[in-house]
Amino acid sequence: MALKQISSNKCFGGLQKVFEHDSVELKCKMKFAIYLPPKAESGKCPALYWLSGLTCTEQNFISKSGYHQAASEHGLVVIAPDTSPRGCNIKGEDESWDFGTGAGFYVNATEDPWKTNYRMYSYVTEELPQLINANFPVDPQRMSIFGHSMGGHGALICALKNPGKYKAYDATYLVKSYPDSQLDILIDQGKDDQFLLDGQLLPEHFISASSEKKLPVVFRLQEGYDHSYYFIATFIADHIRHHAKYLNA
Repeated sequence: MALKQISSNKCFGGLQKVFEHDSVELKCKMKFAIYLPPKAESGKCPALYWLSGLTCTEQNFISKSGYHQAASEHGLVVIAPDTSPRGCNIKGEDESWDFGTGAGFYVNATEDPWKTNYRMYSYVTEELPQLINANFPVDPQRMSIFGHSMGGHGALICALKNPGKYKAYDATYLVKSYPDSQLDILIDQGKDDQFLLDGQLLPEHFISASSEKKLPVVFRLQEGYDHSYYFIATFIADHIRHHAKYLNA
């Protein structure tokens, strides 16, 4: 599958690149960002996938989170896809910020007119990893996944639906049927997050279900932090280290 390079910038000794390709699953052109650390010049590195939240593109995480230094130090290739198909000309896909364009929710749609293009689950768990494995110096046996907001939930469902695929991740219902305890989940939540205060996030449900299954979860409620990229930037290095301890073991 042909890749078109859109940009390339040196950062902390590595290269932050953006590529475009024709997606088989989504039937449209898609962009993804990929950071190649210095170690990628001499051998294969672990792959860490980041899933962004509502309204984001592949640009938000790479330009706002400040993750590059930690990824460079730990030798991780970090991949950040877009959050939905683009330009599908489906009636209603651009009418709401939380449904349609920029809001693919990392699931496969099951109803018309969405099910032809809105297949983000298959894209991020199958097509994109196959594309990355074939074109970049990554070790397909060492991959992990994380994210924020819609993408945090997306990372959880991708890992919980694919036991053993990712090293370190509705999710509340999936965890109840997860077959073993071979995951180590780290969750940071801003205590002043308006979506939390409005009762939209409900992390206590996931924590309760995980406890029943004896699935390891570290949940950190961070005083004074909200839902923004300032929050992400504060704790991103912790999460890179969390994944690196398994990916580099």
